[in-house]
Amino acid sequence: MNAAPVRDRLIHALRLDLVGPDPLDPRDAPLASEVLEVPPTHWYLTGFLVPSGVVAELFEDPTATEEVTSGASGSEEGEDDDGPARRPVFPSSLGVTVLVPAEATTLHITARWATYTPEAAAPKSATAATEPIERGGLPTLRWTREPYEAEVSLALDAATMRKGATLPGSGGVLVRGVMRPLREDERAQVPPKTCVVTIFLVNQRPPVEAGPDQDRAVIFQAELAVHCSEGFVPRPNRRGAHLEDDLDERMGDLQYRDAFEYAVGHGVSVRSTVQGSGPDVFCDTVRTTWTPSAQVERVIPSEVPGCELRMDALAAMDSPATLRAEVAPMVRRYRDWIAQQAQTVLDTPARGDLSRFLLEEASRACDRIEAGLAHTEDPQVFDAFRRANRAMADAARQRSPHRYLAKEQGGEGKVPTWRPFQLAFVLMNVAAQAEPTHAERDVVDLIFFPTGGGKTEAYLGLAAFTLVLRRLRNPGVGSAGVAVLMRYTLRLLTLDQLGRAATLVCALELQRRENETLLGPQRFSIGLWVGKAVTPLRFGTDKDHDDSTARERVLAYNRNPDGAPSPLPLDKCPWCREPFGQDTFHLAPSIAAPRQMRVRCHAPSCDFRWSRQWPEGLPIVTVDEEVYRELPCFLIATVDKFAALPWVGRTGLLLGRNATHRLPDGFSGPADPPDGATPLATPLLPPDLIIQDELHLISGPLGTMVGLYETALDALSTRTVNGKVVRPKIVASTATVRNAQAQVRALFARSDVRVFPPPGPNRSTSFFAETLPLKQTKLGHPRTYVGISAPGRSMKVLLLRSYVALLGAAQRAYEEDPASSDPYMTLVGYFNSLRELGGARRIVEDEVRSKVGRADRRRRAAGRSGDEELAARVIAFDCVELTSRESTEMIKIAKERLEVGFDAKASAPVKPAAPAKGAKARKQRPPVDVALASNMISVGLDIERLGLMVVCGQPKTAAEYIQASSRVGRAPDRPGLVVTLLNAHRPRDRSHLEHFEAFHQAFYRAVEATSVTPFSPRAIDRGLPAVAVALARLSEPGLTAPDGAAALASVKARVTEYVADTLVRRAEAHRKGAPADESLEELSQGLRARVATLFDAWAHVIDDDPGSKGLAYQKYEDPGGGRPLLHMPLDEDLAEANRYERRFVASRSMRDVEASTDLMVMTRKGAGAVVADEEEGR
Repeated sequence: MNAAPVRDRLIHALRLDLVGPDPLDPRDAPLASEVLEVPPTHWYLTGFLVPSGVVAELFEDPTATEEVTSGASGSEEGEDDDGPARRPVFPSSLGVTVLVPAEATTLHITARWATYTPEAAAPKSATAATEPIERGGLPTLRWTREPYEAEVSLALDAATMRKGATLPGSGGVLVRGVMRPLREDERAQVPPKTCVVTIFLVNQRPPVEAGPDQDRAVIFQAELAVHCSEGFVPRPNRRGAHLEDDLDERMGDLQYRDAFEYAVGHGVSVRSTVQGSGPDVFCDTVRTTWTPSAQVERVIPSEVPGCELRMDALAAMDSPATLRAEVAPMVRRYRDWIAQQAQTVLDTPARGDLSRFLLEEASRACDRIEAGLAHTEDPQVFDAFRRANRAMADAARQRSPHRYLAKEQGGEGKVPTWRPFQLAFVLMNVAAQAEPTHAERDVVDLIFFPTGGGKTEAYLGLAAFTLVLRRLRNPGVGSAGVAVLMRYTLRLLTLDQLGRAATLVCALELQRRENETLLGPQRFSIGLWVGKAVTPLRFGTDKDHDDSTARERVLAYNRNPDGAPSPLPLDKCPWCREPFGQDTFHLAPSIAAPRQMRVRCHAPSCDFRWSRQWPEGLPIVTVDEEVYRELPCFLIATVDKFAALPWVGRTGLLLGRNATHRLPDGFSGPADPPDGATPLATPLLPPDLIIQDELHLISGPLGTMVGLYETALDALSTRTVNGKVVRPKIVASTATVRNAQAQVRALFARSDVRVFPPPGPNRSTSFFAETLPLKQTKLGHPRTYVGISAPGRSMKVLLLRSYVALLGAAQRAYEEDPASSDPYMTLVGYFNSLRELGGARRIVEDEVRSKVGRADRRRRAAGRSGDEELAARVIAFDCVELTSRESTEMIKIAKERLEVGFDAKASAPVKPAAPAKGAKARKQRPPVDVALASNMISVGLDIERLGLMVVCGQPKTAAEYIQASSRVGRAPDRPGLVVTLLNAHRPRDRSHLEHFEAFHQAFYRAVEATSVTPFSPRAIDRGLPAVAVALARLSEPGLTAPDGAAALASVKARVTEYVADTLVRRAEAHRKGAPADESLEELSQGLRARVATLFDAWAHVIDDDPGSKGLAYQKYEDPGGGRPLLHMPLDEDLAEANRYERRFVASRSMRDVEASTDLMVMTRKGAGAVVADEEEGR
């Protein structure tokens, strides 16, 4: 057995447990006449129809209004939808709507169902069924299944349809229909005289009186199949069919022109039987299903024969001419592909025009790749390219030693190799990095590739090239400063990428040690600049016993590495993977007053072990004070952290601003007294490259604030070279994008966005990527999505039953084939809000744990036993949780545990205990039975082992659904299974159920456009004071120091004009292409007026200060200084502030909306753990 059959087995077990036997599935043949010892409405959760004339309360489920959130409170990731206004009831009908051609005269309908006939039960034996999972009570009757199948033909006329037909032998099961002509607005893209036909299957059997045998009138496993000999007409999707539609809509219309929807369900889903492909596609049968499934095509990187992609070979090239000859086949084949795609015949002028536009974009990308190769004629560019390839190869070997170890030594024998699109991406950006004044410097290159496709390696390769080239072009101190800035939105993503980037920086540092003359005396280092919950803000001294300081964290860890969290968010050496331990972290120059935290590996063979020649250890910097002083060349940050720009003057150093002196251990500026420092002859350079990963997350309120703060970041990172304005190169990446032009313009004020790889007219290929046909599984099985809904039931019961069925089925498969079943032994539960997740955690730790422990005792009285599908399983008492309320340390440990596979002891009972911390927790690495997660994992969880996810409720956006569900099935040999639990009583969930197959066939087309409005009135009200102060403070040396706020008078006019001009230019760039009714002139005048008013208020605050200590920016940056200019939104000081002081309210995070309260969670042993906030940017 391999993993794909195991996945199919789980799907079958879920359907069999919730719906019942399928007459079309040979595996269910032994259950055709099954016998149950409990009423079938108690045994099965969905798939049945009650009599239409029955009193609602007769078949009412008393648990139907219990939601997953019962017993939980609070919501973070969004508001929960309201529940049903009235108690839901079981359905009595199901239906399907199709379009039939004019030549059709008859529809042939097949209905299948089953009834269960009660008879007196025999005395309960030791092997009899236990109580149903969701209800108790002893059985009093035995229920025998009787399957039925009936066929009927309905003429396509309105009267016959309305009358319908009672199915023979059904006792009152009716098929009836409704037909109507298409409305005028529906007639586009369909043949003339096409009709809309809806067919219903209705249970009109006589109801029975309330009692133990009332299920006699219910029909189970109800299914309706509709056949049209002439074939059904595809339902038209008119989005993007016209030239005036936006580009993304038109691209969806072009690329999914062969993705058709033939039917829509009503209260149920549908599946279509499709024959042929392309213009010959044909569908003549549709059928309903209670558990719809869909497979999503797998996208893989293409191969380019003849092109040298081995990193070591590229690093060893002896000349630019050799390099061009070895890589030229990529350019040549790309041009051939473009010419071939141009021959595609399209059926509408709009599609033809768009196809030509897309191929023109592809030609431009090819030209840029060729130009990048040409730039390697420059010796420094050529050397930087070779060294970047060497660093990437070395880093790959260190991250995956077994993969690249020779076969004769027990490894896989592979060599570090680029995927073609990764190498192409690096080459196409060579010109912009080699020539700062190049026109492509202002182009934003957006890598658009499905998750797991290798986006990270693409931009890390460009980062390596940028870092080396900066050293070669600017010898000595001239190359110092932050060269690459990589930003994320979530802690999980930041921490995940830190290890990968750190390995690359280590590889570069080893090259520098080999040749300090060429690559400079300052080490290649990587910095982590995030909130204080993750990394310390300052070192502290022996007189300062603040537990959050680096000194206290290091001392606590060295005293008890088994019980204290690591001082930095890594637990092993990023170069050799040796776990950190006691004495890994050293404070220098003294423990009493440290200025550095040195991280040393203890592995004797590691290149970063301690030595007298290289005492610095690993090139990792995580304390804010040290980040500002060393200015690591590669800086990883969260976007929230940039809210610190107005609050902390030293942040300007990261952007090359006001670094005035060289220190023995770094740099200083006006915010740091330069005692004994050497003045710098020339200013430091600002960042050359900004990487924004997961661009789709910079949207909504967060994106709006980021876009406004970006005004300051961009202005402060801009320099002038030979009279030309030079800004950092920006590259971004995402797996889900919509309306990227508008989003990038709003965020970065860049009007030119290039998606790479450029899409072609066919979604099956973009030259650099190809979409595998669903039936082609040699290179990996596609991810499978299964939907399940239970009308009349609560989401709590649906979640409970689904978890038990999947966990039990995985255990049964694991007992037969552990290796193939391991991906499905860990169930990842995904939730749309913390409130729902909290309720689910109680259900899992209590009810699921109890029920799955006796899953094999749920037996039928006759027919195949349930224990052939489900096995008893003892799952751990506590769930792993991946949410914002977990500490960084616990998230790190959770990720490590998720990577651990099951073994023979995996299902042993886990004794409830207080959560361990630090190294102790890392040593206790049992595999995970159930992990519950919020949208934190929608990006940044790259664990190939995971194969099973259950999504509770349709996520708010298609992008979130795609990103989150892509966390499973990342490995080709471990195909993913995503089970989506849909609430039939919520309109949006119901719609997804009824369109399930068609939605997943083209769900990238459903990605919503993001909204970013940095210059909206509310955004300006909230963010303008912070942005204006940041621009003024960090652009004017006299204002930068902690007490520099009092020095405004002498520069007020110049600074006011500079800030106003900067904001107005930014607003104008943002509003390009906005609707004509939005007055740009009015916005510009309003911004100038508000900036002037703000600086006038600043001057008033200075003049009104009665004290002698002057004015500081904040009370923490300069203890003992003057009154603070800036205030947090909830500062107590604001109550006594005057009207001028109240204008300077600035948040310390871009997503702060209200005060947060830490909750102490007490364990049974009395230990406490503070639940941390998500991102707080301080």
